Amino acid sequence: MSRWAAALRLTGIGFFIAACILGGILAGLWIDNKLDTRPLFILLGLAVGLAVAFTGVYRMIRLVIDNRQDKENNQ
Repeated sequence: MSRWAAALRLTGIGFFIAACILGGILAGLWIDNKLDTRPLFILLGLAVGLAVAFTGVYRMIRLVIDNRQDKENNQ
């Protein structure tokens, strides 16, 4: 994998993390405004966003590691 491809992949991972966390917080904020339970769903949304971000990043990095090991084994 070239350096540019690796850099773009890492940038994509950063955007994925930010989108998951921000999406969870915004969803929690929206639910809190509807139900008038201010900090509860914001914190739950943050926790869900972090869990989704962690799982997604793990799967993305695992693919990169597996591809790299396959290339090394084939050489």
